Amino acid sequence: MNPQNGYISLIINTSAGASCEKLTVKKFIEYLQQKGFKVKIDYTESLSHAQELAAQSAVKYDCSMVIVAGGDGTIREVVHGLEGSDKPMMLLPCGTENLLANELGYKTTLKNAISTFEAEVLRPLDLCKANDKFFTSVGGVGFDGEIVKLVDMQRKGNITHLHYFWPIWQTFWSYDFPKITVEVENETVFSDCGIVIFGSISRYALGLPILQIADYSDGLLDLCIYRCHSKPHLLKHSLMTTLKSHRKSKNVIYKQCKRIKIYSDSPLKTELDGDPGPELPLEVTIIPQAVKILVPPQGKPVGMRRRIFRIFE
Repeated sequence: MNPQNGYISLIINTSAGASCEKLTVKKFIEYLQQKGFKVKIDYTESLSHAQELAAQSAVKYDCSMVIVAGGDGTIREVVHGLEGSDKPMMLLPCGTENLLANELGYKTTLKNAISTFEAEVLRPLDLCKANDKFFTSVGGVGFDGEIVKLVDMQRKGNITHLHYFWPIWQTFWSYDFPKITVEVENETVFSDCGIVIFGSISRYALGLPILQIADYSDGLLDLCIYRCHSKPHLLKHSLMTTLKSHRKSKNVIYKQCKRIKIYSDSPLKTELDGDPGPELPLEVTIIPQAVKILVPPQGKPVGMRRRIFRIFE
């Protein structure tokens, strides 16, 4: 990356992230300026504003790249704004789960940010779409959609993993596992009580490897359907997923595809990248190689053990 190529657009969500992550962003800005880069800083006023800022940068001839400091929601909107442009983007993860950043191998340290920037390893990133909503990582229908709805109802600014404890507990005891129908490429593959997870990254919250073989740049959606009628079924599925053996279960359907349709007679909640998603019926598609993104050299998905340790750091 050369300062003569143009300025760097830095889009920051100030409401996301702990104080240590915000300090990393500040020090990284200082690093860029010391290297002679001109940095144009914009602060988001909303998620839609993040998308607008990215779209503006995408058409600026003198903008060399876009860096986004925020959580999964902010990153999603920036990817949407840059879709189809030749501007590379980079992440400074500042959210609670940092799903995409963890998948790419990012860490929340200044050293990792500098090494990622200097290595200039670019990879294509797919963008997913559910009805009229975009997402970069993972979505779900049913159990996790209900959890996200409860978290969103109590959300005020930045949240931590503790905000999920009561919603998970409440949903576990109240969820009645309604019937869901799923079509893949216009063929019905499931119509029973269950939980549906889809997306383009291999690991979900806390590094749970639900979409185990997903690749964020292969142009395919990964789909995991758990046939689930009761709480004991859910606990068994959770254990098998943790042990990475769920795809062998006769009560799990795992597919890779380009189009998914999901519907139900029950008013099920959905979620996309940890935010409330559209109402059913849901049509999920993928936009292959929507943007180019810098990834850490030798970066690989952060595992469950490391993500759990980070909660207590």
